Order: sequence, then C-alpha cells, then structure tokens
Amino acid sequence: MDNPSSADRPNSSAYPALSPPVRIPLITTDDHPCPYLPGQTARNRAVFVSRMPPLLYHQFMDAGFRRSGKVIYQPVCGACRLCVPIRIRVADFVATKSHRRCLRHNADLSISAGPPQPSDEKFDLYRRYLSGCHQTPTDDRTAFDSFLYDSPIDTLEFEYRDPAGRLLAVGICDRCTQSLSSVYFFYDPNDSRRGLGTFGILHEIHFASKQSIPYYYLGYWVRGCRTMDYKAAFHPCQLLGSDGIWRDFESAQERE
Repeated sequence: MDNPSSADRPNSSAYPALSPPVRIPLITTDDHPCPYLPGQTARNRAVFVSRMPPLLYHQFMDAGFRRSGKVIYQPVCGACRLCVPIRIRVADFVATKSHRRCLRHNADLSISAGPPQPSDEKFDLYRRYLSGCHQTPTDDRTAFDSFLYDSPIDTLEFEYRDPAGRLLAVGICDRCTQSLSSVYFFYDPNDSRRGLGTFGILHEIHFASKQSIPYYYLGYWVRGCRTMDYKAAFHPCQLLGSDGIWRDFESAQERE
C-alpha cells in the first residue's frame, strides 16, 4: 500500500490518519463546525471520483473513509478521533427483544429494492425528515440529487410503503460482495412511533444476510452524540482502530 505524500497528510491530528488503499491525491478542507459535537471543529480530507470499483471503495471504508455523493472523505480533525467506523458481522447478528418488537410493528410495510431514482415524492419526504428530525429545513433539490443520487459506486435504494402505498422511508446503500454500506436513511417524522430508523437497519442487515454479504457498514459511531450513538445497539459490531484493525466493540473500548 502506498502512503500519501506529506502534502496529503493532516496537520496536528491526534494520531496519523490511516492511509488510503491506493495512492491518490487528497485535499484537506478548512476547519468547520462539527456536525456531531457542539462547540467542536471538524476537518476532512477528500477526493472527488466519477467512478470507483465497489471492492476498492470497500477498502477505502476499511481505511476510515466514507462517501457523500461523489466525494470520498475521511475525518482528520485536529485533536479528535471520535468518528470511529463501525460495522456489523452479518452472520452473527442477534436481534434484541426491542428489535423484534420493531419488526412486528412494521410487518405491514411493503419494501422494494432497486436502482436509486430521485423523485418529487422522495424529495418531499426528505424535506419533511430534515425539518422534523434535524430542524434543518431545505428547498435545495439540486443538493438532494447530488448528495444521495450521484453515486460513483454500485448503489441500491430501498423504499418502504404503508398498505395504502404512502412512502414512509427511503434507505440508500452501497454494495459489493464483501459489504453493504448504509449511506443514508430518511423517513416521515409523523411516523416516528414505528421506529423506522431501527427497522431500516434491521431490514438492511436481513438483505445482506440473504445476499451472503458478510459485513454491514453503518458509517461512524460517535460516542456522546445522540444521533450517532444508537449504532452500538446492534451486535455483534466492530470498531476500526487507529492501527487499521477491526475489533469487537467491547475489545475496542477496553483498548482505549
């Protein structure tokens, strides 16, 4: 594995960021407000790609990278490494009693899977989700299409509808033979009692199992962030260490 040039390495990091799996030019963003921890600043290094083989992107995830649209990025914050990649071993996953209740509560939903296709219906759902769940209203349709539907990877979209055909949730995942990676999930905030976020994860794990995909990637786990901390509730899960080794959640916590 080639190491990036010194110009590509982050400055003042808590420890050196993992190298990408191939030599590739990376740019480092300016500091900006952290989207997860109030009062903190964040910094990423990133590259724009028009197309990337799925297995190569899987290797990028194993180096701590994620994607947003066609941008592949890695957090390299000045003094923080709380954005920790997390994944689930699909074959060993065990649903809790709470998970089983959630499955029963949503047994009436119909779920379809296919190539991602933006639509006015989905954008309206996305707007209501951001406004109702994150208090960040938007009317930017172009940004929506770019963020979720411009993908350089093999990507799959799940649609969740109630018995009347009303769209309740959408999940977008990247897939390859080794991993299914959750990119984004949005749902109708008026149906929050269903636990749609949890149900989406459970269905995506089930899909990965049916496809014999060994790992389900959930992005970053951020301890202390309510909107990200829930990911550790799905077991058995693993965290990516600063040495590039995946360890079971409990072992990774003990190692800190």
